[in-house]
Amino acid sequence: MDSRNPGRRKPGLRSRAMWLFRARPVDYMLAMSEFYATLPLVGRHLEPLGAITAMGAWGYRHAPDFVSTVIRNRAPGTAGQRRQDREMTHQVSAAALREFVAPERCNVEWPAPDRMAPVLRNALQRRRYLYRGSVRYGDSPGQVLDVWRRQDLQGPAPVLVFVPGGAWVLGSRTLQGYALLSHLAERGWVCLSIDYRVSPHHRWPRHVTDVKAAVAWARANVDRFGGDRDFVAIAGCSAGGHLAALTGLTHDDADFHIDLPDDADTSVDAVVGIYGRYDWEDRSTAERDRFVDFLERVVVRKRLAKHPDVFRNASPIARVRADGPPFLVVHGSADTVIPVAQARAFVQRLKAVSRSTVGYLELPGASHGFDIVDGARTSSAALVISLFLNEVHQRHLQSRAKEVI
Repeated sequence: MDSRNPGRRKPGLRSRAMWLFRARPVDYMLAMSEFYATLPLVGRHLEPLGAITAMGAWGYRHAPDFVSTVIRNRAPGTAGQRRQDREMTHQVSAAALREFVAPERCNVEWPAPDRMAPVLRNALQRRRYLYRGSVRYGDSPGQVLDVWRRQDLQGPAPVLVFVPGGAWVLGSRTLQGYALLSHLAERGWVCLSIDYRVSPHHRWPRHVTDVKAAVAWARANVDRFGGDRDFVAIAGCSAGGHLAALTGLTHDDADFHIDLPDDADTSVDAVVGIYGRYDWEDRSTAERDRFVDFLERVVVRKRLAKHPDVFRNASPIARVRADGPPFLVVHGSADTVIPVAQARAFVQRLKAVSRSTVGYLELPGASHGFDIVDGARTSSAALVISLFLNEVHQRHLQSRAKEVI
């Protein structure tokens, strides 16, 4: 058995030979980084080499998309289109609100576009709302979270678990989600921003089992920080959006409850996916084929052709269910890393199957990672997300009150 992945058999001589035959240079580099991580004393300090190698492999595959986007954005006449897209942000956001917010709460004052990139405001936001840092939600050194809340919070407050992105090879809460976390903390929420274990040193499904461990920890312990254990929502960006969506749709999947007690509660009351990846099976376009190849070589370390069930079970679009929680999907129309067509297909599937609220906000002209670099859209998106979550929370409180009566 493999000590890093209990239940997975070590490869035999034949499978090792086949790997050597099929391997590419990046596979050898990843194998070397895994070896370095096992060295005594220094191994744990060398684990980031694996993430750097994996991100290099991912970036190499997406380089043509990045270059074409830069060229397209610099083409004559595009400045006017970009300005028009930014000016439409409030209009599109208001239209999205009407899908899931009561009419009397739709009249909101939209924030003015911020000329400063959100990442530059992170230090101030973190200093103001970080209540407790590096709280352990599990036994692994990688299972830690930060608690964001107001110092004068009067609980019990609704809770959000935030899952950062990073292509399943970076899972750091540093710099990610600060605009949303500070926005919700200011409005009386308790937010838990988590780290989780990542590839290539930890193979799928360790990523999602860690996220579920964080949700279970919140259900059992968040009252220590003023949170309401009976209302826990989840949100995530990019890979974190995938993990948040999958967590919301698989609370009863025993295969994703590794190392958790039998009575662990990993259900969530609402899900927000922000420029997430929702399909791990589709190879119908060049971009999706490159993505699946990345999963096969770095994250899952299995081939889709031989293990289709692994990729299907990891695809939120294949796990949509009628009794799923309320969803809000946020995506940029100009996203070249995860094209917006995937978000549209996921929302269409949710609306066709789920009995819960399904909201969708497509930001015109927004790219991947807009909440880190795009001050013109980030505050508006955070406001829409908070209004969605508050609406779900209010309905939850009303339902709880009726049960008491």
